[in-house]
Amino acid sequence: MAETPLTDAAIAQRLADLPGWRHTDGMIRRTFKTDGWPTTLMLVNAIGFYAEAADHHPDLDVSWGRLTVRLRTHSARGITAKDFELAGLIERAALWRPGAGSALRGTPKPFVTPSDTP
Repeated sequence: MAETPLTDAAIAQRLADLPGWRHTDGMIRRTFKTDGWPTTLMLVNAIGFYAEAADHHPDLDVSWGRLTVRLRTHSARGITAKDFELAGLIERAALWRPGAGSALRGTPKPFVTPSDTP
């Protein structure tokens, strides 16, 4: 089943639900800062798990302390609903922390934070 690319207006509307993600160069993208190489690799692996399970694979720029995720449905030659669904999963995985009242303590390290810089 062929995916239909979303219009620029539809992309802008969906981006409102994903703060920090932006539409540039025909893709939606987000950069995350990490506290170092081990955390960057853990985030890459988490994203890899979701991407493989979804059979929809992002482009990743991986470096020490930074990971940029770019999504585009290559077969549709544009951005589709698939990209937004995977972006939401990535966002939740990257920024998840135990909630108030959780039995889990959570790491005291900076771990993963959103980045406002490209």
